[in-house]
Amino acid sequence: MTELACYAVCVANSRGRAIAEPPAAERSEFQRDRDRIIHSTAFRRLEYKTQVFVNHEGDLFRTRLTHSIEVAQIARGIARALRLNEDLVEAIALAHDLGHTPFGHAGQDALNACMRNYGGFEHNLQSLRTVDLLEGRYAAFDGLNLCFETREGILKHCSPERARELGELGLRFLEDRRPSLEAQICNLADEIAYNNHDVDDGLRSGLITLEQLDQVDTFARHVLEVRNEHPAIAGRRLIHETVRRMINAQVLDLINETRHRIAAAAPSSLEAVHTAPPLVAFSQGMHAQQRSLKVFLRDQLYRHYQVLRMTNKARRIVSDLFGAFMAEPALLPPQYQQMALAGQSAEIFQHAAKARAVADYIAGMTDRYAIREHRRLFAVGEI
Repeated sequence: MTELACYAVCVANSRGRAIAEPPAAERSEFQRDRDRIIHSTAFRRLEYKTQVFVNHEGDLFRTRLTHSIEVAQIARGIARALRLNEDLVEAIALAHDLGHTPFGHAGQDALNACMRNYGGFEHNLQSLRTVDLLEGRYAAFDGLNLCFETREGILKHCSPERARELGELGLRFLEDRRPSLEAQICNLADEIAYNNHDVDDGLRSGLITLEQLDQVDTFARHVLEVRNEHPAIAGRRLIHETVRRMINAQVLDLINETRHRIAAAAPSSLEAVHTAPPLVAFSQGMHAQQRSLKVFLRDQLYRHYQVLRMTNKARRIVSDLFGAFMAEPALLPPQYQQMALAGQSAEIFQHAAKARAVADYIAGMTDRYAIREHRRLFAVGEI
């Protein structure tokens, strides 16, 4: 096993768990975190949560589960090259979408609008809430009691207002400090995965074409290389080979640029990483290419009329469910009813607690469960 760099996260410099536990016999603490995440209910639900295409639209499109596994694979390779903690990287990658709503970003936007007067909704904060509170698997504590560094990596963004509520975990957002390099890697591995795999799924769906993608420099360059090397290649094999090369180019660029930045900053410890500028990054040229690809996907795929039709339905489903449960909390399952009753001594707090319980319930739904729940509540003749 490769020796970790002096600035990598390890057992010796970890801040540990909120509730102390005896060490595992044959696993590191971050392997233990990874295993807890994989065995969680929220992780299993990712199989039926949208990436871009709603789960029932096709068996071959990516889901939040396959996306999370792909992020973990990319992130582990980068971490190994940079002598960082692969187990921590894997745990963060597998947990980063646990709080995502059904129906992808459309569901998140709808739930955030519903929660506007109750603190809002943001999926990476919900991921943290899931592992800290909502998973009920252990006798001694709520949540999964993950290590501080795993939780830090899950929380990619946070407003100053919410950061103040999170104590030590939120301090870096108030003090302009960086998370571990492992957390920084997961953030960009996520970007590599969803950009390139959305290209693959978009082509598979027929909503974007190779001719359109020829206008995107990074795709056009790689597809030309593939065609020159393999003149007879076509169809899905052409797409797979091109996307594979795009991912590889981005990963190698990220590793090389990060090595240059680490060499310039020369961090001697994990604390030095926290106070340094961001060290995990693409080169300027690759960053521009990534930006161009994002703009293309936004304009040609995410705003395609067929995708917008589904996202419009998704917003309506989420909004209808939220309104129904807020109007009558007795419609919630028992455990969420109990959460909704918290803080009822003051009316304003009662409403906030009720709204958060409703948001927790809706965010935990899969696509198909949300559709069925909406049908049960609103369709005449359904029970």
